Amino acid sequence: MLQLGYVGGITMNRIIDYTIDQASSGLRVEQYLRRRGYSGQNLTEIKRMPESILVNGIHYYMRQTLAAGDHLRVRICETECSGKIPPTNLPLDIVYEDEDIVVINKPAGMPIHPSMNNYTNSMANALAWYYREQGKPFIFRCCNRLDRDTSGLTVVAKHLVSGSILSDMVRRRRIHREYLAVVRGHLTPQSGTISAPLARKPGTIIERTVDFEHGEAAVTHYAVVDEQNGHSLVSLCLETGRTHQIRIHMKYLGYPLIGDYLYNPDMEYINRQALHSHKLSFAHPITGDAMAFHAPLPEDMRLSNSFRALY
Repeated sequence: MLQLGYVGGITMNRIIDYTIDQASSGLRVEQYLRRRGYSGQNLTEIKRMPESILVNGIHYYMRQTLAAGDHLRVRICETECSGKIPPTNLPLDIVYEDEDIVVINKPAGMPIHPSMNNYTNSMANALAWYYREQGKPFIFRCCNRLDRDTSGLTVVAKHLVSGSILSDMVRRRRIHREYLAVVRGHLTPQSGTISAPLARKPGTIIERTVDFEHGEAAVTHYAVVDEQNGHSLVSLCLETGRTHQIRIHMKYLGYPLIGDYLYNPDMEYINRQALHSHKLSFAHPITGDAMAFHAPLPEDMRLSNSFRALY
């Protein structure tokens, strides 16, 4: 049994309580926590925190042994902040939040993190403000990044353990993402899989291209959802998460996204790539509960009443 608690204040204190079952009896604390998804780095950092491991109210070391029925309390205490992310008062569409994660429906035009030309207008800046207003420290741990002009769902971890577990889930492809895109024309075939390795395009640090000799493996599954007004609304699911993967793969298929200034500057209906992170699902990093989120198709991608009604 898992119990959740949160202690407010300037220091972030996340208290996670576990009741040890018979199958875990005899494990050392560190073994039990590793099986719960804690990384070795997590355990190293937690050991340095005050009163970080208690078993039945008594301080334990990581090497001590647990017994069935024991109450294990892990206290995560973080005081550091992402100092290079200035807090900025920007609107945030928070779809879900608990003690461990926050899921955000990011608008198009908002970068995920600050950069040279976007130092104060990113989602990270907005989150830094959001947490400062609550008197909580903020370390930015975004687990599935979106391009600046791609809208939709992204998940941010709120402490080092949830961040580590979610990052591992990304590596193991256990975070499932579905995107919606708008392309011009009638796709043939109407569903399929694109398997084409991607690499940096020579002469640029931004653009990517299909490169079967030097590229990294990239796989995208697609299916047409609807066709209206000479355009197709396409559902896309990723097996890999390469930079610009959907944008390049759809161009490779012969149906680039409309509004894509890099790969298809077709700006008749929209002034950004018509790509939206529509669905996001994963197991909660701490509880293991199944989580599923949905973000409706944004207004600028609704090119017809049919698209509007479907999504």
